[in-house]
Amino acid sequence: MEVSFQGVVATVKSGHDGGFEVNLRPPEGKRFTVGTGEAEAKVAGAGAKAPVEVIPDTAPLLVVSDFDDTVAVTNVTSPVKLVESALLKDSDTQAVVPGMAAFYGCLKSPSPPAFALVSGSPVQYLPRIRTFLSRHGFPAGFGVYLRDIGPGTLSGYKQPAIRRLLQQFSQPVVLVGDSGEKDPEVYAQIRDEFPGRVKAIYIRDAGRTEDAKRFKDMVLFKESEDAAVHAASAGLADAACVAAAFPKAVPVVAPAGATVKQTPP
Repeated sequence: MEVSFQGVVATVKSGHDGGFEVNLRPPEGKRFTVGTGEAEAKVAGAGAKAPVEVIPDTAPLLVVSDFDDTVAVTNVTSPVKLVESALLKDSDTQAVVPGMAAFYGCLKSPSPPAFALVSGSPVQYLPRIRTFLSRHGFPAGFGVYLRDIGPGTLSGYKQPAIRRLLQQFSQPVVLVGDSGEKDPEVYAQIRDEFPGRVKAIYIRDAGRTEDAKRFKDMVLFKESEDAAVHAASAGLADAACVAAAFPKAVPVVAPAGATVKQTPP
C-alpha cells in the first residue's frame, strides 16, 4: 500500500491482519509542520486517513499514560466489572476517572508536553478511545499505542512501545499508570533502562497496594489532585492551572513516602 504525509510517500506491505507500521522522514533540510496533520493510506480499491501529531522541539515533557483505571474506570481487578466495561460500555457511557483530564491539562512548564497513551486495550478499540479522550476534555494530540492481541502480546507488550518512544524523543519523561495490574513494575523497569530520563512516576490507587515496595520512589495517589499538586511542586505542572483546577487540595504524605496533596473531606 501507499502511505503519504505532508508530501512524503512510502510503499509498505501490511501483515496478515492488515496492520502495518511506517516511519516517514521529511526531505533533506526540511521539517514536517508542527501540529495535527493527516496521513493517508491507499491500496487498490480502498483508502483511509488518520491524524498524525507532529511534536515541536519545544515540548518540555513526554507524558506516557495508561488507559484502563488510569484515565477510564474499567475495574480491571474485578473480572465481572471488567467484562461489563469492555463489552457493554462505549466512549459515551464509560466512566472517566475524575480530574485526570484537568491534571493532564496542567502538565505544562512552560508549554504543553507531548502525550502518548500506551495501553493493553486491543487495537480495535482505537476509535472508542480517541472519542473518549476528546469527549472528556483530555489534551489534543495523544499518540495512541494499543495491543495487537495475539500469542506474542500476552505479557511484556508495553515495554517495547515505551522504549521506542523514549528513543525517538529526547524530552524528560513522566509516566502515569495505576496499581491494578503491572504498571509500577513496567515503569520501574523503564526508569532503570533509561537513567535520568524519568522525572516522575504517578500511580493511581486502583487496588492491590498492600506491597509498598511496588511503589518505591513513585507517587501513589487516590485523587487526581494529589498527583497534580505534587507535579506543580516538582515543576512539572503549571501551579496557577493546578490551583484553579483543584482549589481545595491540602498537603499530606503518600504511602510511598512522597509528599503529595489531598482534597479534604
